[in-house]
Amino acid sequence: MDRIDLHLHTTASDGSCSPAGLVRLAREQGLRAIAVTDHDTASGYAEAARAGRELGLEVVPGIEISTKFNRAVHILGYYIHPEAESLREVTEGLVRDRDERNRKIARLMAADGLPVRYEEMRQRFGQVIGRPHFAELLVELGLASDMQDAFARYMERGQKYYLPRTILPLERAHEIIRQAGGLPVLAHPFQYRLDAAGLRELIETCLESGLRGMECRYTGYSPEQVRYLETLAEEYGLLKTGGSDFHGQAKPQVPLGVGLDVPYAWLEALKEAV
Repeated sequence: MDRIDLHLHTTASDGSCSPAGLVRLAREQGLRAIAVTDHDTASGYAEAARAGRELGLEVVPGIEISTKFNRAVHILGYYIHPEAESLREVTEGLVRDRDERNRKIARLMAADGLPVRYEEMRQRFGQVIGRPHFAELLVELGLASDMQDAFARYMERGQKYYLPRTILPLERAHEIIRQAGGLPVLAHPFQYRLDAAGLRELIETCLESGLRGMECRYTGYSPEQVRYLETLAEEYGLLKTGGSDFHGQAKPQVPLGVGLDVPYAWLEALKEAV
């Protein structure tokens, strides 16, 4: 039982499983280790770690931070100290900004006559609301056929209910992860739709800021894509990671830890590098 999944989200950001519920699900799936990598917060780790100790599952403290390159880029941080003051100051500010953005989205929907009330959403979904929760409501209201349709027609950039939020510069994301004792890792490199030269430029820019690894195995990546990323990681001297990007009901097409074949040896290499 050496399967692992190092890219998972909980209700601390935009996942549908509680941190403890995520651990139980991972244990049921026969995983040996997971990483909790919620967006812009590490607040779910403590609960997940307690559940991990009870159930005999290794839980890695992590985070996923949205950053700006020529486009939005996500940086994963592994083995951060979740209570590091430098990390908490930044992430709490990001969460406040996201909360205000979400309130504005709810007001836009309400102005269009939709029965959307932000406080009612928080009672239903929890204190942390994300775009997937608005998308779920749009599906329930019959305005979209499924979550993907809701995002494409209403919640993506340029659509009616999309509003931007504060995003850290690439260099700053690397800095706060390193200040919190963690290892910065480039998430899902093919999601940025860069050509080969563009991807190399991104990697080299990240290396200047302290990048230590790259996510090489990810949901939907073909064997050819995985081999290409692993070769790139080795060329640049980067640690290799892999994960599903599981969100639960928010992304029902993405299962937890299935078909990734992320070896435990990769996690051991991360531990040695901390």
